[in-house]
Amino acid sequence: MIEPRIDLLSLEETAELHKEFGIPPEKAVANLYRVLMRQPKFGVLINDMVEMLLTESSLNPRLRELVIMRIGWLNKGAYEWSHHWRLASQGGVKESDLLAMRDWDSHDHWSPAERALFAATDETLATGTISQGTWDACAEHFPTERELIDVVATIGVWNMVSKVLITLGVPVEDMVESWPPDGKTPA
Repeated sequence: MIEPRIDLLSLEETAELHKEFGIPPEKAVANLYRVLMRQPKFGVLINDMVEMLLTESSLNPRLRELVIMRIGWLNKGAYEWSHHWRLASQGGVKESDLLAMRDWDSHDHWSPAERALFAATDETLATGTISQGTWDACAEHFPTERELIDVVATIGVWNMVSKVLITLGVPVEDMVESWPPDGKTPA
């Protein structure tokens, strides 16, 4: 992991900025915001994109969290993996499914829709786009334009957030277990 490149704002400074910009105050403890709010407009834009995908996306929360976990794993993003492990677990995603995201393609319990979505995630991170065959598979299971945009937006936004966190060296908070459940990290 890269050492922190930007100092964390104090909790008080972050809370004040959250109040000023209308971000829920409970987010002020997250190191993500303690760094990103040093550039408040960017912090607000990230918050708004993430919130929209968390609350208004047509992609169901289980699939969204599995995609985020895959992104965290592929990017070697401790912050993303650790935070979304907790969120996914609280949302009812089974630990076995979360662990299977490390190498999803070697597990045969995934549905065709899940496999298409996970392939789209892997391809986007590897090449920057989704191949036509994988796009067609996604379109079969996520048939509306809105659903397809939500698939691409979920992959793109969380990949961007993951890369920003990694590049800035944003540390996982002391109270959050890094690389749950077993501390295993990507090679």
